[in-house]
Amino acid sequence: MATTAPSVAPLFDPALVARCDVAGPRYTSYPTAPNFHDGFEEEAFRTIARASNQDPIPRRLSLYVHVPFCESPCFYCGCTRVITRDHGKAGIYLDHLYREIEMVAALFDRDRALVQLHFGGGTPNFLDAAQMGELLESLARHFSFSREAEREFGVEIDPRWCDPDYVRMLAAHGFNRVSIGVQDFDPAVQAAINRIQSVEQTRAVLDAARASGFRSTSVDLIYGLPKQTLANFRRTLEQVIELAPDRVATYAYAHLPERFKAQRRIHAADLPSAATRLDLLGLTVETLTAAGYRYIGMDHFARPDDDLARAQDAGTLQRNFQGYSTCADCDMIGLGMSSISHIGASFSQNARDLPGYYAALDAGRLPVVRGIELDDDDILRADLIQQLMCHGRLDIAAFEARHRIDFAVYFAAELARLRELARDGLIAVEPARLEVSARGRFLLRNIAMCFDAHLRKPDAVEVRYSRAL
Repeated sequence: MATTAPSVAPLFDPALVARCDVAGPRYTSYPTAPNFHDGFEEEAFRTIARASNQDPIPRRLSLYVHVPFCESPCFYCGCTRVITRDHGKAGIYLDHLYREIEMVAALFDRDRALVQLHFGGGTPNFLDAAQMGELLESLARHFSFSREAEREFGVEIDPRWCDPDYVRMLAAHGFNRVSIGVQDFDPAVQAAINRIQSVEQTRAVLDAARASGFRSTSVDLIYGLPKQTLANFRRTLEQVIELAPDRVATYAYAHLPERFKAQRRIHAADLPSAATRLDLLGLTVETLTAAGYRYIGMDHFARPDDDLARAQDAGTLQRNFQGYSTCADCDMIGLGMSSISHIGASFSQNARDLPGYYAALDAGRLPVVRGIELDDDDILRADLIQQLMCHGRLDIAAFEARHRIDFAVYFAAELARLRELARDGLIAVEPARLEVSARGRFLLRNIAMCFDAHLRKPDAVEVRYSRAL
């Protein structure tokens, strides 16, 4: 099989990255979430879901389940979560989630295999073993799980509230991929972000996952946090490499205290300078690639034999609201508060607060509150941006054939913008192809922004996006 992975290894050029460090979307969808609108409601979701069963070859299904509860706030966090130590709230949430599962599953034909499942949060292991087992049984009753060998069932775990028995329970229910939040192991950084977590706690979960047959383990880091220095983050990277996860995600901290209340507990004076952030990114790239991890794109690294790298090689890598993922040929169903679905040519989102989520289900309605139905222009731009974000190249003739356009005419304005990036060495623009350069692979969002029509609309939604660094 011919590889579709990027043909060039990444080359970190700090001067170029600093010069191109602009704010912009991360392109976990196109159109991006700020373009969702409240005119897309339950009936639109139902219509599109039912119609997806009539496709000549109906797509397989991927489920995302949001568990919003956390025992304590991590000050850096911008996720949709509910801080509580009252575990009784989990039972109320699950009662509503079961109603949503039953209502949503009825919209999809049972012969559509569910091949991918991801539990995110919040903290999914806020649910105890009995609740997690009951939830998996409910999903299995209402959806058709694919053969075990085909499945990717992933879960995010906070190791501060997890032990090996819990991990073994997850394996018994079919989970085979685990993602563990770390952010940083340095004690001063952990104190500044209100997340005290030892290497030993993290190792216990990873070791239990591997011993239980999980085929992929992942660790999340964040650079740009308060109190971070090159020296202490180098030590964190070394400790992570010693733990030997299959994947490492390294996100840039976006300090937006006006949007995220918890971030107001972080002192701006403790944050690294722009120059130090750049050095932290360079250190991360150098250290992880030297340890044998392949740079997948944006903020993801994986071992060459991991499913994520294999998906990139096979052309089935996708970018969605969990970052980079496998199984590009799926309709994605979001369940739970704030979750996002991608069904056919549409995106939709559930109510982002518990009262709104509960009220809809108590009234017998699906909790969809906003979304967007893609037009033909959105569809072809989404395809183009996915190709560049996942594979770093675009075969123009194949793209023209798929969408029945003359590429040079349709994207004349975009190609003019792209040639400015080409002069900076980010991308090669040729009649037959677009090819992201070794230096440009760290600036994929800049390239994608050239093709984002929604950013340039006169009535574009004003959003403060995070910066590339």
